[in-house]
Amino acid sequence: MGRARLAELHGVSTTYEPEPGRTVRVSEDTVVAVLAALGVDASTPRAVQDALEAHRTARLGRLLPPAVVLRDGGKRNLPELPDGTLLRVDTEDGRTLPWDPAAGPGAEPLPPGGHLLRAQAPDGRSASAPLIVAPGRVPAPPGRSHGFLVQLYSLLSARSWGMGDLGDLAELATWSARAFGSDFVQVNPLHAAVPGPPTDPSPYRPSSRRFPDPVHLRIEEIPEYAYLTGPARARADELTARAAALRRAVLEDGALIDRDAVWDLKRRALELVRTVPLGPGRRAAYGDFLAEQGQALDDHSTWCALAELHGPDWRSWPAGLRDPRSARTARARGELLERVDFHCWLAWLTDGQLAAAQRAALDGGMRVGLVHDLAVGVHPSGADAWAQQDAFAAGMSIGAPPDAFTSRGQDWGLPPWRPDALAATGYAPYRDLLRGLLRHAGALRIDHVMGLFRLWWVPQGYEPRRGAYVRYDAEAMLAVLVLEAHRAGAVVIGEDLGTVEPGVREALAERGVLGTSVLWFERDYDGAQSAQRAEGTEGAGRGAESGQGAGSGDGDGGDGDGRDGDGAAHAEPLEPGRWRAGCLATATTHDLPSTAARLTGDHVELRHRLGLLTRPLETEQREDATAVAEWLALFGRLGLLPEGPGDEEAAVRAVHRFLLRTPARMVGIWLPDAVGDRRPQNLPGTWDQYPNWRLPVADATGRPVPLEELAASPRLHALMEEVRAAAGGR
Repeated sequence: MGRARLAELHGVSTTYEPEPGRTVRVSEDTVVAVLAALGVDASTPRAVQDALEAHRTARLGRLLPPAVVLRDGGKRNLPELPDGTLLRVDTEDGRTLPWDPAAGPGAEPLPPGGHLLRAQAPDGRSASAPLIVAPGRVPAPPGRSHGFLVQLYSLLSARSWGMGDLGDLAELATWSARAFGSDFVQVNPLHAAVPGPPTDPSPYRPSSRRFPDPVHLRIEEIPEYAYLTGPARARADELTARAAALRRAVLEDGALIDRDAVWDLKRRALELVRTVPLGPGRRAAYGDFLAEQGQALDDHSTWCALAELHGPDWRSWPAGLRDPRSARTARARGELLERVDFHCWLAWLTDGQLAAAQRAALDGGMRVGLVHDLAVGVHPSGADAWAQQDAFAAGMSIGAPPDAFTSRGQDWGLPPWRPDALAATGYAPYRDLLRGLLRHAGALRIDHVMGLFRLWWVPQGYEPRRGAYVRYDAEAMLAVLVLEAHRAGAVVIGEDLGTVEPGVREALAERGVLGTSVLWFERDYDGAQSAQRAEGTEGAGRGAESGQGAGSGDGDGGDGDGRDGDGAAHAEPLEPGRWRAGCLATATTHDLPSTAARLTGDHVELRHRLGLLTRPLETEQREDATAVAEWLALFGRLGLLPEGPGDEEAAVRAVHRFLLRTPARMVGIWLPDAVGDRRPQNLPGTWDQYPNWRLPVADATGRPVPLEELAASPRLHALMEEVRAAAGGR
């Protein structure tokens, strides 16, 4: 009992429910390991008692909690203070303000921000704690909107160097805004990757979430590129020719996207461009960027320079270099100053092209623009894990517990943030991360948004099923999110597919965070539709209760195999009027089959060929065909499929007609769906069996389709003209 109580005090759950009504107890050794990662010794009964006593003593002596959150003027988690305690707030802009939490409505409210609260009790005790003051909600989407979803690397054009880049993103945004009235383009995480070879192609296992990857740069759009002369110009032209060969290999010869080959060429070109001096204005802008980004950029760039010398896993570096604050690291930073500055310069260039892409989107008429994606974690070998070691739980990785699809659970190999370390810093790492991502974004998608509430921690060396949930201060995490989104004027979308504990969707909706609803998982699991039809009444929307099928999975590996779950055959498709309004509604995601593959059953055949099915092929095909037929029948009843059955293109249009019939505030069109692509970008459960994250957008035959051809595609135009008309003509 003592160990369970200790675990509870530190947010470690000793049980979990893989399905409603079934409770599984977490093993004692897992609890001990997780507590140890939080700095708590629970290895023996005596250690448990000592830890409990230490916690009690600390709580009794503490005037303030680890962090204080104020949302929309209401106070939270501020304990009862001794009479006469004085409270002062050191604001983030340098002011000191008196504060009386009991003051009436007429009192001047504290400004939004990340502040420091100081308390002075009459008995001489004093304390301080981070104070987060946030508005009540994130900004709402600007009316009803639609836009494309795309993995940027897959979007090649005639100017790409073997993979899609930020120039292609700007072109896509401008064209789709002007041609179809689209309001946004959602892309995969553009976070910096851990360098190879080979580089992990997954955008969901980055080296750093704080800084974008310069592999996305459009080299020719760097101003200094135009001023290369002599031998440098000749070498640049040679690299451009080799880049064209890479592009042709992908678009014409069927080669996979080779990120390492692309980066090798771009790095060489960038080193040439680096020899061109910056003009006074550009140099001043670069200096401003360095000052603004500060220590975070210095750490990131130092890691990049050290990785070039010692390899990308900092845990294998010479001992002194494993500590970013050691004297040896300081010396190395000085010795490698030129390379450190090179990587700072790359971050500045990439930031500038991201800004240009967002400007292009807004100038083209988009009301939101770019929707960036925040991965759920970082690679344990990467720059963030090195620079922020105190913030991460050593020896732990996040994943998912066993469920209907993965009986062993999942280990995503990503170290979790320590909730106590976040609170102690006033959530500074999290605030800085959000602020960086929102610099040039109209909206932010948060992968596995449930991680703001709890994460499944797996001790190193343990099977994924032997993990435990660790809770975070969701009130504080959400307050920081609302604060930074409010400052940026950005919409927030949470990827809330899969198993979601009660109360999470409601808490997100209360703060204006949109959910994610995927058509094939939106079914009437509570049976309300059938009852209402029997009574001859119309159903009302389920709001946050919709979308509770066994979702598609997280970007880092997936929670399931794309099936709707065991109850799907007994749950009718959810009629459009009963969908929640507060969501981004889509037909698919990067982890799921394309719509054409879903309609034709190609995705089942693919999984069969790769040996991924756990049941006979005929069983899978029968259930899949039944599920699709149910949706097509609903489309027919609603008059959304006037072309009748048997026309794949018409069925794809019907899917999107349906999505636009729902009250969803945002409707996303998976760009490959617009040209009939059959292939998923990522197939959960595979590694080298399938070319995850390396496929260009292609047509129904698998032939790659460059951006210029996409823009002229009759199939795409037929779909998007209907989308535009249904969305009100924008």
